[in-house]
Amino acid sequence: MTIAVAGLGRMGAQIARKLHEAGHRVIAHNRSAGPIDQMKALGMEGAYTKEETVAAFGSERPVLWLMVPSDVVDTELDAWLALLPKESLIIDGGNSDYRLTRERSERVAAAGMTLLDAGTSGGVWGYQNGFSMMVGGDKAAYETITPALDALAAPEGAYRHFGPSGAGHFVKMTHNAIEYGIMESLAEGYQLLKEGPYGELDLAAAGEVWQHHSVITSWLNELSRDALKENPALEGIEGVVAESGEARWALETANEYALPMPSIQASFDVRLASQTGEVNFATKLLAAMRNKFGGHAIDGSK
Repeated sequence: MTIAVAGLGRMGAQIARKLHEAGHRVIAHNRSAGPIDQMKALGMEGAYTKEETVAAFGSERPVLWLMVPSDVVDTELDAWLALLPKESLIIDGGNSDYRLTRERSERVAAAGMTLLDAGTSGGVWGYQNGFSMMVGGDKAAYETITPALDALAAPEGAYRHFGPSGAGHFVKMTHNAIEYGIMESLAEGYQLLKEGPYGELDLAAAGEVWQHHSVITSWLNELSRDALKENPALEGIEGVVAESGEARWALETANEYALPMPSIQASFDVRLASQTGEVNFATKLLAAMRNKFGGHAIDGSK
């Protein structure tokens, strides 16, 4: 395939690299030039403007994979819609509110184009381990991008089409809300080990034992163990934890459907409280986990 990747941040650059190394023709675009230069050095085509990106497709149907923050998707989408020809295919691979995705899909369709939502998980380890992708939108359009998904995916079963527009982002939103709850439980458990009746316990050792086929064996526990092995007291971590939107949207949806979600609500509330100064060892570990899997700033910024 020929595919443009717009947004070469922590995950966008990895997506571009994996596609390129799988033999796809990748057009690399970013708002700043540095990441484009890096992708060109790896053998990809660079496009320093949106106009250059569109022109690079020539007579081919443009396929554009957007990897931009959720708060700029509308601005970016409007700019691309003004330049792309009809029949273009746009993929929103970021963490967008599924309700907005459905509205955007209608706007894109009105311009004669197609929007797919592809919730993408894998963090900064996606290049090494492969990504997990949850796709919504037109089924025929989805089938045209399966060669790209094959290149990006972890082992078989790591991507799926879930239904009409917004369904992919809805599944990814729910995934991230679950992630909040699991992370909070792990962080609280390690705090109990540290501050409970046996105060000198080796937390990294406990994590190591748990990681050997216990019921809570998981990647998040592995990352917690590694963070505690490297920095047992979590020194230099303030414990402020960002909330990036997905759990908030999940709770709003749950409230709309009268579905109780006490664990996810509690984990969300802890993050909000940390931003007003209610920090402790558990919130420090949450921040360390986010840094480990997503490369998020340790100071609690997004």
